[in-house]
Amino acid sequence: MINFNVPPYIGKEIDFIKEAIQNHKISGDGEFTKKCTKILEQITKANKILLTTSCTHALEMAAILADINEGDEVIMPSFTFVSTADAFVLRGAKIVFVDIRPDTMNIDENIIEKAITKRTKAIVPVHYAGVGCEMDKINDIAIKNNLLVIEDAAQGLMAYYKDKPLGAIGDFGCYSFHETKNYSMGEGGAITIKNKDMAELAEIIREKGTNRSKFFRGEIDKYTWVNYGSSYLPSELNAAYLYAQIQNPEIINNDRLNSWNYYFEKLSELKEDKKIELPTIPEYCRHNAHMFYIKTKNLEERTELINYLKKHEIYAVFHYIPLHSAPAGRKFGRFFAQDIYTTQESERLLRLPMYYGLKREDQNKIIKSIKNFYCKKT
Repeated sequence: MINFNVPPYIGKEIDFIKEAIQNHKISGDGEFTKKCTKILEQITKANKILLTTSCTHALEMAAILADINEGDEVIMPSFTFVSTADAFVLRGAKIVFVDIRPDTMNIDENIIEKAITKRTKAIVPVHYAGVGCEMDKINDIAIKNNLLVIEDAAQGLMAYYKDKPLGAIGDFGCYSFHETKNYSMGEGGAITIKNKDMAELAEIIREKGTNRSKFFRGEIDKYTWVNYGSSYLPSELNAAYLYAQIQNPEIINNDRLNSWNYYFEKLSELKEDKKIELPTIPEYCRHNAHMFYIKTKNLEERTELINYLKKHEIYAVFHYIPLHSAPAGRKFGRFFAQDIYTTQESERLLRLPMYYGLKREDQNKIIKSIKNFYCKKT
């Protein structure tokens, strides 16, 4: 069976985890957390970055830092994971879903401004598949309307918009280090903070509402409870696992790009024959090969192809049932204007196996199986 995903493993992860154990420091904010933070700040050029227990928690922290409250509205695409919306719903916000672009599957930047009301507090662009949203226009809209921009860059580490790292362009950015992501710590994430004045508050929120971080830096002689917060701090064991991969992030990045480019090259024939559609990467974007997907003619054909691949021991999956169509989406949000592309395109999209270390012979089997499927349909 060719799995859809295999969590990344470079080879040094176990050594670093053992080192953390031997150092008698396995809770958070130890040496491996500090090392990871330093590298991530170098990659993203963010003013401040903090490791978190998940991207979900990074988004929750961003919602708190953005002072999202009951009755506020937050604009985002419906084609995203539930965490994007959950973080703001927990604060009492109403989610305003807008349509996506069919080329990148990202939020349609040309609709955002029309969806703004006097209650709108923030825009949440989601960089789907590590391909950047049109951030210049989104930031311009935000500045014009005095709104915050919170990037859901769960899939975006090592990807760029006009040479700007995804996740470090808006006011806040959120990354995921889940086992399905390019770089993993099992469960984990990170938040970037542009405003330096918000950095101390972010540390307090992350440390259960205490100023414990300042205490550990020797800035105060004792720490205490100073605000509300929660436990958003990952363990050193998780950070040690991540550190092995981001020491030299190009190892994983180049491997994935090679696999992505091979898929694109070998499946282009089916694209030219108008059997399938392949991903679009705008000129202003540098992606990170987070995923490779194809688009079938419709939902029925996608279902047939999934079943066909499964019979040939290949596990391919679809991605996201649009949030506005879910029970919670209807309860906590509304869709602005028309759903022209969100549902239609989500029903056509099929993700192929994509991970660090994907074998070329496995890719060839996947490609051959897809071609055989369409050959039989001719």
